[in-house]
Amino acid sequence: MLDAKNAELLGYPGVMTEDSSLGYASRVTAQIIDGLAVSAVIRAELKERVIRLRERGVEPGLAFVIVGDDPASISYVRGKAQACAETGMKSETFHLPATTSQGDLLALIDRLNVDPAWHGMIVQLPLPPQIDPSVVALAVDPDKDADALHPLNVGRMLAGTPGPKSCTPAGVQELLVRSGNDPAGKHVVIVGRSNLVGKPLAAILMQKAPGANATVTICHTGTKDIAHHTRQADILVVAAGMVNAVTAEMVKPGAVVIDVGTNRVEDASRRSGYRLAGDVDFAAVKEVASYISPVPGGVGPMTVTMLLANTVAAAERSVGLGP
Repeated sequence: MLDAKNAELLGYPGVMTEDSSLGYASRVTAQIIDGLAVSAVIRAELKERVIRLRERGVEPGLAFVIVGDDPASISYVRGKAQACAETGMKSETFHLPATTSQGDLLALIDRLNVDPAWHGMIVQLPLPPQIDPSVVALAVDPDKDADALHPLNVGRMLAGTPGPKSCTPAGVQELLVRSGNDPAGKHVVIVGRSNLVGKPLAAILMQKAPGANATVTICHTGTKDIAHHTRQADILVVAAGMVNAVTAEMVKPGAVVIDVGTNRVEDASRRSGYRLAGDVDFAAVKEVASYISPVPGGVGPMTVTMLLANTVAAAERSVGLGP
């Protein structure tokens, strides 16, 4: 059942019918888990936390570093900066030329690491070929690592200790909890083992902690008969990087389905010539699942929101307000 507060905030119905013969909540089509709505609720909460920090003389700040002129990176960072402004946070973009050496980039990161104005930092990927992203990830102060890419933060997530969480997995967790689908005691099957989604999400959801306590299975390209595993999922998270990687026949009736995929599909009817699609056959799976996140408008908005959340939490820790 949905938590009454979240149901009211997000517009989900507060009543579900239970089919005792099937053992799951039944309905004609799945309820949509609206990432834009959930994101708006979290950002409103973050704005209140920023106000409390400002009252203590602390202005949460997020630094963006871009190397080169990749249009997608520039657009993405511009959107993140706008999200910071809307939440009352400070941000600044440090834009370096594509010819920047690894040493010069590391020197900038060192300066940002020791600058108390910045509680969070992102070095936007991709980087030019002369720069090793693994070296860059190690150079960022783990406490300012808003993307949670530093190995220390990966270890923190696995150990369940305080620190920044990978943004997309943290967003998936929030979508589940705030839509009334707490993963506690559920079998979560994750399709995909990437360092950005699959592995950190498994680490987060298996913890003995609120919003977790799930039994987690990870499927990947080496898994035999993936459908056998996905059909056992109470909660199915798909981050395979392929259109229609999961079809209706692969989903247990009544399962909750979170689609992390973002794929460009040719579409002559669109001005851009393409449309965005997830990894799940949305039209068919929504007739089987109880809840499903769409693409776009599902996990995507949550990733940026959790980036802000990591930065605000780091600012709170700097003055002893959080774990």
